Amino acid sequence: MKQDIFQAIADPTRRAILTLIAVQALTPNAMAEKFDMSRQAVSKHIKVLQECELIKPEPSGREIYYHFNPTKLQEFDNWLAKLREMWETQFNQLDNVLLTIKNQKK
Repeated sequence: MKQDIFQAIADPTRRAILTLIAVQALTPNAMAEKFDMSRQAVSKHIKVLQECELIKPEPSGREIYYHFNPTKLQEFDNWLAKLREMWETQFNQLDNVLLTIKNQKK
């Protein structure tokens, strides 16, 4: 089952993992050490992040390094930008209405 990006980033540990690997690719063991949690717990978080394509695995010998996928986050950011634009338009329209009302009272 493919994970929803909103569910994936709702968890503070997964957001912290994304922040870490945005700087440097890490193995699950390295992540577990940074978070003081078991490798199994980290693996569950990795699975969710990988299912929604926020991270990508890259095998290197016997290890797997997980890399941040900025492309997927850019899709999310584009969606947010459209939403922000709609809000700003509505707030600007409201500002104009309030200014008109204020000017009529003078």
